[in-house]
Amino acid sequence: MLSPPGIDRHTHLEGSLDPAWVRVEAARRGLILPESLLRLWNGEVLPFEGFIEAFLFGAGFLDSAAAIRAAVEAAVNRLPTVDGPRGIDLWVSPHFLVAHKGLLSLDELWIGLDEGIAAARTSGVSIAVVVDAVNHFGPLHGHATLNLVLPEKPAWVVGFSTGGLEGVPFREWAPVFARARSAGLRIAAHAGENGPGSNVAEAILEGGVARIVHGIRGANDPATLDLLAERRIPVDICLRSNACLVPEMRPHPLPGLLKAGVRCALGTDDPGVMPCDMASEWAEAIRLGLDTAELGLLKGFASADAWCLA
Repeated sequence: MLSPPGIDRHTHLEGSLDPAWVRVEAARRGLILPESLLRLWNGEVLPFEGFIEAFLFGAGFLDSAAAIRAAVEAAVNRLPTVDGPRGIDLWVSPHFLVAHKGLLSLDELWIGLDEGIAAARTSGVSIAVVVDAVNHFGPLHGHATLNLVLPEKPAWVVGFSTGGLEGVPFREWAPVFARARSAGLRIAAHAGENGPGSNVAEAILEGGVARIVHGIRGANDPATLDLLAERRIPVDICLRSNACLVPEMRPHPLPGLLKAGVRCALGTDDPGVMPCDMASEWAEAIRLGLDTAELGLLKGFASADAWCLA
């Protein structure tokens, strides 16, 4: 059987903190762990709002360069030790951390990330950062995010994405994506996760998105599958996260996506909130019934389309 890929194609910095670290930090601050977080750590399925509460609790501890570095280290520690490339495409929300919540300065964020990325490099792990904006906050928020990060953008910031609730049409985000692209950033979007499957095609055709995160609600539409396959659009699949947040999509459509020629690869999404690592994601892919050839495709796409290896 093939070994798991050494590339985590999608994980959020804010959702990557080690649960043991979060427990210690909560006790140090005299805070009680929310029930939603405890339930997710226990493997339960919650509505998206419960996940957001749990996510925000841990993210609130990212108030220093040292905490940022700890989150990067936790993400790196979830990679398997394998022959071949190892790396992470790391989604980071600077506007949320710096401007919206005021947890730390932009300089502190960049320092923590730079130190974490440098430490990862010494162990053979490459990391690329994708700046994540919030879809439901709208395009003005997207421009504010770019205003924050573009003036002194570190070299390891290579992409721009939208996450959150898919509440604003991607056509309205097109000018933001175009601006980010003109600044040299690659464009991705969470689409077809908590919004309709039609968002996947809209993100590509009207938003100009070159990479889809999740996309599973579009998996039953032949036209969407054809679009993804024909345009060779990479799709990041996060099995544990999807099981928690999109439980109605069972069995998971990953086998069908691969059979349709879609370039899927695995990621952990928020592994500090919904516990998993690349080894457990790979084991779940095997449980879905993927054969050796399909597992080979999944592993090959992980490296071929990874921004951290570009």
